[in-house]
Amino acid sequence: MLPVDDLGEPVPVDRPRRVVSLVPSITEAVAVSVPGALAGATDYCTHPAGLDVERVGGSKYPDVEEVLRLRPDLVIANSEENRAEDVDRLRADGIPVWVTEAPRTVPMALASLRRLFATAWDLEPDWLVDAEDLWRDTAPQRLTALIPVWRRPWVVVGRDTFATDVLRRLGVENVYASHEERYPRPSLDELNEQRPDLVVLPDEPYAFTHSDGPESFPGLPYVLVNGRHLTWYGPSLVEARASLERALGHLGG
Repeated sequence: MLPVDDLGEPVPVDRPRRVVSLVPSITEAVAVSVPGALAGATDYCTHPAGLDVERVGGSKYPDVEEVLRLRPDLVIANSEENRAEDVDRLRADGIPVWVTEAPRTVPMALASLRRLFATAWDLEPDWLVDAEDLWRDTAPQRLTALIPVWRRPWVVVGRDTFATDVLRRLGVENVYASHEERYPRPSLDELNEQRPDLVVLPDEPYAFTHSDGPESFPGLPYVLVNGRHLTWYGPSLVEARASLERALGHLGG
């Protein structure tokens, strides 16, 4: 019986040696854990630094023909970041595609990666064990926060999102955590009506700067954080907790 991916689809996978990753955080995880296995990645796969593989376009709109040209024995995709039609096209051309589910929590993300590496390579990466230990505990809530990820239009982190759980484990509750949408698009007036304890501004996907806080949220404390540490699930989680705790450390509590 074939193993199944996070969505329950059977995937023929056995120690793949030519992998194309369409998910930046998983690209980093594969590159660190299985050196030499990556044959291709998206233009947004920025880590590890100096990653030298073929590029296949963006996550939402990869160049499927380029992926096929690389003749991978596994493509890794994500249910939220990648389009189902691209996954279907690759599978129709005989390419095994392992689709990970968009994680709602840190443990969910790490469990998904643990199963991927165990199934594909019979591997338990050291960074994965370290990340599980580092993120096991949840701190008592001490602050509420608003977490924009884009402006023009404004987009914020909502319910059942990885970033919401990351901050919750640090004692920071997302004011949009109970919203019906995962990524709401409120007006700026609505955002300011929330009156959270602080605004968390990541540097990706939108590159927020020190001018964005006072300009858009006058009178509200804000912190700039590493967006990769807030939203990527992979080796970056080993350094993310300490990095985010430092950014938040002088506020509240």
